[in-house]
Amino acid sequence: MMPAHSVVPVQTRLAELPRPRRRARAASRYQCGAVPRVQYNDPVSTSVKIMGQERINLDAPRYSQSEFTGRLRHFLGITDWRLCFKSDAELNHAKDILQKYRLGQEPPGTTEEVIWQAKRVYESAFHPDTGEKQNLIGRMSFQVPGGMLLTGAMLTFYNILDHTVVFWQWANQSFNALVNYTNRNAKSPLTVEQMGIAYVSATTAALATALGLKSYLSGRVSSLVQRYVPFAAVAAANCINIPLMRQNEIVNGIVVCDENGNELVNSKVAAAKGISQVVFSRIFMAAPGMTILPVIMERLEKQNWLRNYPKLNAPFQMLMCGVILTFMTPTACAVFNQRCSISTATLARLEPDAHKELEKKCAGNMPAVVYFNKGL
Repeated sequence: MMPAHSVVPVQTRLAELPRPRRRARAASRYQCGAVPRVQYNDPVSTSVKIMGQERINLDAPRYSQSEFTGRLRHFLGITDWRLCFKSDAELNHAKDILQKYRLGQEPPGTTEEVIWQAKRVYESAFHPDTGEKQNLIGRMSFQVPGGMLLTGAMLTFYNILDHTVVFWQWANQSFNALVNYTNRNAKSPLTVEQMGIAYVSATTAALATALGLKSYLSGRVSSLVQRYVPFAAVAAANCINIPLMRQNEIVNGIVVCDENGNELVNSKVAAAKGISQVVFSRIFMAAPGMTILPVIMERLEKQNWLRNYPKLNAPFQMLMCGVILTFMTPTACAVFNQRCSISTATLARLEPDAHKELEKKCAGNMPAVVYFNKGL
């Protein structure tokens, strides 16, 4: 399953966009080797005109994020599990192409498709804030290989000895913790203590749910119902892990912007809305594999071929989880627009202090809606 982490909001606008006051800031990031990303102030044109020449706007996604189909096509690209097999040389080559393209120094004959492919490869492996290369296990493109192994194992060994259940729940939450760290928000970093509390809390919730339900349901309900215990444990852990990993946003608020991306105020209500959508997406991502497979396996395990070859059980479930996650990972990410919105009327009702600060900053030109990046 896809772990409980968020891809962090990045509000920086880069050199290609017509915002001269930000040019120095963008240039400094080129010098340190980063190819920063923006996510996502939609609608944004996928091309910009520089000195009369049409150029790809690397700060905008290729497909419109205002429609589900556009978001789905975008996430199908960056969560593609095949990208996790790209070598360091290929990743650095993609980064180099983007850096040269921003400066107008790309090799002659470089096509737009080459640039889009380089952007896709880059976004799958480099941190959006720092430009640093992420560890392999924590990348978006590794979610299918990692998730299929862990989800398949939890579903296979749901009713085995307690220590087996404990091991696979612990392994899943450790995987989640590594992904959370890899995709941490460089603008709002968590301390080691905060990450430790989130890890221990999520692991405890998963273990308590898994072992508690396993003990309670054993002998009381059918084996089919017992197969849903891993899903309950995963859902409980997500409901705890995500809010704790983003606790700084809940306490201090998340930055909201106007339609042009200008930062206005911090809003705790916006943070709560964004985090709740992320929690839903994580559970939605896990649901098909962890609710459909139990029904399939309940029937298949009665077949002679699987009884004769019981060792095929785990590989089969892992393979099926991989197939389902290949489509559910981008689908769940695309359910909500990453550029979330909230009305200022809602802020006035639920967060009057933030609304008063917004009124002062807007000086009588109050927008009806403000936007923020909910993360992933």
